[in-house]
Amino acid sequence: MSVHGSVHGVVLAVHGGAGSVPRGSVGQERERAYHDGLTEALRAGYRVLTEDGSSLDAVETAVRVLEDDPSFNAGRGAVLNADAAHELDASIMNGRDLRSGAVLGVRHTRNPVSLARLVMDRSDHVMLAGAGADAFATRNGMPHTAQDYFFTQRRWDDLMDAKRPGAASREGGGTVGAVAVDRAGDLAAATSTGGMTNMLGGRVGDSAIAGAGTYADNRTVAVSCTGAGEGFVRAVAAYDICALMAYTGAPVRRAAAVVINEKIPALGAAGGVIALDPRGELATPHSTAGLVNGYVTRDGRVVVRVYDDETPTA
Repeated sequence: MSVHGSVHGVVLAVHGGAGSVPRGSVGQERERAYHDGLTEALRAGYRVLTEDGSSLDAVETAVRVLEDDPSFNAGRGAVLNADAAHELDASIMNGRDLRSGAVLGVRHTRNPVSLARLVMDRSDHVMLAGAGADAFATRNGMPHTAQDYFFTQRRWDDLMDAKRPGAASREGGGTVGAVAVDRAGDLAAATSTGGMTNMLGGRVGDSAIAGAGTYADNRTVAVSCTGAGEGFVRAVAAYDICALMAYTGAPVRRAAAVVINEKIPALGAAGGVIALDPRGELATPHSTAGLVNGYVTRDGRVVVRVYDDETPTA
C-alpha cells in the first residue's frame, strides 16, 4: 500500500508518533515493543466496538493502553521539559455532537485522555489546564499520580542530549492517538502527548486543541495528528482536513494528503495523521521519516505498521 493511499473497512486506527522510528534506527527489541503496544491498543479498542461500545469509548480505551506503555511519549514514558518535569496534554472528541474535552499541562494524572473525557462529560468546559485540571481529576475520583511514575531513563537521556550546547527543543516522538467508527456510524478521535523534549514549562502543542491535533465530525472524518505541534496549531490541521472534505467533496485520502504533505511543510513543520471517514476509509499520510501506526478492520484483522510496512499480527 502506498504511504499516501488509504485502506478500507477500518473501524479503529491508532498511531504512536510521526518520525519517531526511522528505518534502521532501533533494534528488534524496540521494534517489537512498538508492535506489541499498538497491537494491544487495537485489540482493546476493538473489543469495545464488538461489545456494542461507542467509538468514544473505543478511542479512550486504545489511548489509555498507549499512555500506560513506556515505549510512547504519553503518560508513562512521556518526555521531560526544560525543568525536568512531565507536563501532559490530551483531548478527545465525539463526532456525533461535536462535544470535546481537553487537558493541558497536567502533572499528576496517570491517564490524561480519561481526564479529558471527564472534562467533556462532567464539566461545563472544553479545556482545563495545569493544577486546576489535576484538582478536577482528584475531585472526580481519579488518583493522584507522582511524577516519578512517568519517568523513564530513555527520556532522561534525551533531555540531557537536548541540553548540550547548540541543541534545541525537539518533538519528543511517540505522541499517541486513535480514531474509530462504531456500529451506529458515530466517529470519535483522541490524542495524548508528553510534548517536546526540553520544551519551556507551560508549552502546549496541538494535541490538546480541538481542530489542531484532534477533530471528529460524523459528516466527514475523525482525525488525530502527530508531529511538530506549533505548525499543526497554525494550520488548524485536523479541522482543515474536515473542511476540505465538507466544502470540496474531497475524499479523505486527498484531504489528508493536502494538509500533511503541502500545507504543513509550507509552514516549516512536519508530521503525520490518521484520518478515518464514516465508511471506514483510513488515510495515513506523513511528511516525516515514518508514521508508527496500525488499524483493525471490521472482521478483526489487525495490521501494525512500523517503517512504512504492513505486518499482520492477528
